[in-house]
Amino acid sequence: MRIARLGRPGQEIPVVLDGDRVLDLRGVTSDVTPEFLEHGLPALDVTTLPELPDAAGLRFGPPVTRPTAVVCVGMNYAKHAAESGAEPPTEPVVFLKHPNTVVGPDDPVTIPRGSTMTDWEVELGVVIGRRTSYLDSPADAAAHIAGYVLVNDVSERELQLHTSGGQWSKGKCAPTFTPVGPWLVTADVLDPAAVQLRSRVNGEERQDSSTADLIFSVPEILYRLSQFMTLEPGDLILTGTPEGVALSGRFPYLSARDVVELEGEGLGRQRQTMAAEGNR
Repeated sequence: MRIARLGRPGQEIPVVLDGDRVLDLRGVTSDVTPEFLEHGLPALDVTTLPELPDAAGLRFGPPVTRPTAVVCVGMNYAKHAAESGAEPPTEPVVFLKHPNTVVGPDDPVTIPRGSTMTDWEVELGVVIGRRTSYLDSPADAAAHIAGYVLVNDVSERELQLHTSGGQWSKGKCAPTFTPVGPWLVTADVLDPAAVQLRSRVNGEERQDSSTADLIFSVPEILYRLSQFMTLEPGDLILTGTPEGVALSGRFPYLSARDVVELEGEGLGRQRQTMAAEGNR
């Protein structure tokens, strides 16, 4: 099942995408809220939903409402670690993004004031469906996942690495730095261990890899995170990016008017135009 939110920012309508049909969820829930993900989604019967008229052309918003937390795992692809000149981690590298960075998949992304090192990162995102704390094993993780989303973990590398003070969140929290969507694919549909992820900048390929290259799998990530934080329904977990980012030194960083396109197998596509701060 594919869940989306259509409409202008702050006025999105929750829907189910059923083939070519767009089904209105408002008779079931006012929005794709944590409560819906935990209780409504598992029991949802799409045969009772009416079609949404005039859905074509509506903007895709992020497919879930603003999460209480955006938790990220860095350096989680073996080849990306190699291109960054780092040894593969033996423990997950964890950092946080501010929830207000979350925007729709095709919304413009703002380059921070004075930045010359803004980068793209295509990622598989995990949306939590049940409160998650102290899992006994990675095998327990599946029951706590509502679904999966495509994410661009936009990063400002100067702030992340050179003026970071030893942590990464400074380079991750600028407004618009977490485009999500276009839809949430429910956990029963997608195998997180075999998702092809791709990115392009101005039509030129940058990333083309599979989650098979993950160092820490999705179940392992949730198990380990649950040992030192409690994840709530609707929280968003970013699982890392494959090789092919500007940080590698092989490609230029992003500038205003650059176009970034992302694609995830089964997860849909994103397209963002970069904008200078103050010119959104």
